[in-house]
Amino acid sequence: MDGSKPNTRLFTGSIVRRAIVDSFRKLNPRVEVRNPVMFVVAVGAVLTTIQGILLIGRHGAEEPSFVLGVAAWLWFTLLFANFAEAIAEGRGRAQAESLRQARRDLMARRLAS
Repeated sequence: MDGSKPNTRLFTGSIVRRAIVDSFRKLNPRVEVRNPVMFVVAVGAVLTTIQGILLIGRHGAEEPSFVLGVAAWLWFTLLFANFAEAIAEGRGRAQAESLRQARRDLMARRLAS
């Protein structure tokens, strides 16, 4: 070991870039269905978006801007939850790789008894 301090930063560039890509990949319904709460949020986001789009140009009791605002918050919630999960997975992968690297570089001395 070279005595250098390990990287303990929460956000590194490579982890964040991969997490952003993964957060959009996790919007796939086949992936979302594994997490029932976020799947319900995804269904709500889709339905609310469709309702907001259908309300544009109509005059009624509901304002399209309010419905689309709710849809935007639902999409933001979904993307942020996926991003947080992807960050956690990325840090776990990085830590596992660090442990594998340390195991390869480790030198041991056997003491004679």
